Amino acid sequence: MSPASYPSEEALGESVRVLESWGLVVEVGKHALDRHGYLAGRDSDRLADLDDAYRDPGVRAVIAARGGAGAYRIAHDLDFAAVRADPKPLVGFSDITNLHLALWRHCRVAGIHGFLDGARSAASTRSLLMETEPAVLHRDPEALTAAVRVGGVATGNLVGGHLGTLAWSVGAGLPDLDGAILFLEAPRAVGLGHVDRQLTQLIRSGSLRGLRGVALGRFPGFEDYTDRDWTVLDVLRDRLEPLGVPVLGGIDVGHGDNPLSIALGPMAELDADAGTLTTDPAVK
Repeated sequence: MSPASYPSEEALGESVRVLESWGLVVEVGKHALDRHGYLAGRDSDRLADLDDAYRDPGVRAVIAARGGAGAYRIAHDLDFAAVRADPKPLVGFSDITNLHLALWRHCRVAGIHGFLDGARSAASTRSLLMETEPAVLHRDPEALTAAVRVGGVATGNLVGGHLGTLAWSVGAGLPDLDGAILFLEAPRAVGLGHVDRQLTQLIRSGSLRGLRGVALGRFPGFEDYTDRDWTVLDVLRDRLEPLGVPVLGGIDVGHGDNPLSIALGPMAELDADAGTLTTDPAVK
């Protein structure tokens, strides 16, 4: 279904084919291809599709067709009683981070930051949806954020997603991060100041008090970007190192081509020295 922006008919069809190749029966939301400006239909219709899925005992997972914009308009109006009565994982990322945060805050239901576009991404998402073993992600030494590291080991529920969405959620539904490990990723939208402002908002709002650790995913678009001799790595170090918690960069999850997927919500262990992020399963 399409809780945010609308996909192309071709992209939606390809997602259906991928899921069917896993042996799953796919039901497409009534309004998945609706259009209302840049949204996949009106708020009430997108919300109705989500509520119908959570109320249907035959539905075992909810897959967002794409991100874009608009999930923030409906995230806090979900039928959370239905979600708690029949928990099921949500798959999606980017603007879908709004839904992940709301589902975790109100229901403590795990989800998957990922999607189905690309063989590697699809395989990673399938593993998280259909296997009940812990998942281990290793630091990719070639990744941009691999150069950011604060040593140590941390355990806690893994919460997070798109950095901008987390910052915009301060005062508007950001879950309590006390005792959590925070996962962050973001594509370049403007410049370094944008990342700096978002991290500073999280810090100064007090939202990061009690945080156990930080895992950094992809920050595409910043690879060759500098601003007065600083790179995004300088901003990340400058803002995150004073938190005094372990920081592990180089997790190959986020925007861009064919990333891995990651479970959000389960207990995780971040070992910045070994370069691993281990999460309990998102499903039982």
